[in-house]
Parts: sequence; structure tokens; C-alpha cells
Amino acid sequence: MSEANVSGPLEAGSLKGRRALVTGSSRGIGADTVRYFAEAGADVVINYRNKAPRAEKLAGELRELGVRALVQGADLTDPASLAEMFGEVQREYGGLDILVLNASGGMESGMAEDYALKLNRDAQLAVLDAALPLLGAGSRVVFVTSHQAHFIRTTPTMPEYEPVALSKRAGEDALRDRIPALTERGVEFVVVSGDMIEGTVTATLLERANPGAIEARRESAGKLYNVGEVAAEVALAAVEPVPVDHTRLIGDTSGFNA
Repeated sequence: MSEANVSGPLEAGSLKGRRALVTGSSRGIGADTVRYFAEAGADVVINYRNKAPRAEKLAGELRELGVRALVQGADLTDPASLAEMFGEVQREYGGLDILVLNASGGMESGMAEDYALKLNRDAQLAVLDAALPLLGAGSRVVFVTSHQAHFIRTTPTMPEYEPVALSKRAGEDALRDRIPALTERGVEFVVVSGDMIEGTVTATLLERANPGAIEARRESAGKLYNVGEVAAEVALAAVEPVPVDHTRLIGDTSGFNA
């Protein structure tokens, strides 16, 4: 977590009695987001794909805050794995008040050609569908994306990132199509979109594929947010009033066409 946000963006105790699950929360933005929720008093679910020790370490730290922290490994592309995770959440917590769809990817090596779409669109819908029985009136779903994906239809991005950007935009569009049905159930929905983020796996992979890309974007934007700063915005998006267009934009967007 960044020193600038060490106190957290949420008021202490403001989420007491609430339950939050963040996908991909053993590290990075997800880990900082789940920590902010715990600092505000929420019981949390730490989801990971293959780093159980890291997730358990974080859970131990959060339990010291006096909240419950459930650790759940799951392959978000596997319906059986999702069913097992949400079944355990139901047994332990009885439901959810906040679901943050943070986990994404597509730049990993050795993956199938359709992996990005499978993870960034299909799996996001599958997670929502699996979680829906646990989400009651007044709960909220937050989808985390990037400006490069959110604006991909009108603003080109780096060729190395384009397949991921298109798949994340497809995921956002598919989730937005669910807004009327979610609204009928009293479930709120918000998209959080940010620029490239200092210190993330995606930024590292992009820099590897296109040396100088991150520095060029930093110069263009004037500033790139770090992991803790973006996580603070995600945490706030889970509790602040939903924008009319269901979108919370982080930082500079002057280089992007709506």
C-alpha cells in the first residue's frame, strides 16, 4: 500500500457488518482494496488464483483489525470452482454486500488465443451470475478497468495491449447490459476506469513488450496513479453515490476521446 493512502479512504467503522469480496485480491490493487474495506470494518473475502501463502498472509494481517477474512482460491473461468467459492462464502457470511470485479489479464505468455476474452468478458459475467444469489437490495458491484480499454472504441492503444483492451471493453459492455436486471433487484453497478498504473503486472509486461511505453504515457498524462491510489478510488466507488453514467474515471482523460 502506498504511504500516501496508508490511513485509507474510508471512515473507520463505516463498513462494520458489511461483507465484501474482491477478485484477484492477494496482491496489487485487489489487496489494497480489500485492506481498505477491512480497515473500515467490513468482513472480507480474499480471492486468489494460485498464490495461497500470499493470500493467507494478507488474511492474517486483516484479522488483526478485528474483522473476518475468508481466503478462497478459485479459477474464475471454471464454473465449478466459482460455485465452490460462493458456496463457501454463503456458508461463512450468509451473503455479500460488495463485489469488486478486479481480476483480469490476457498478456500472460503461453495462453490460448481466446484467453483474454474468456477471462475479461466471460469470467466476469460468470462471477456476477454466481454471486447474484448472495447480493441483496442495497449491495453493489464494481468493475475495474482501464482508460485504454474503456475508450478503446474511440482512442487507439498500444498494439501489444489492444487484444486485452478489446476484451475488457467487451466485458464492460456485457456487464452494463445487466444493469436493468440488477436495478430490479436493488443491486447497484459502477465501472471504475483508470490510466496505466505504476507497479502493476500489466505495466511491467507492457514495458517489456514496448520499452519506454510507461514513461511516454506518464509524460503525456502528467501523472500515473500508483496501486494504492487506484485502490482507494475503487474502495470509494463501492460506497459513494453511483454516477449517472455508472462510470468513475480516475485521473487525466484528456488524451482519450469519449
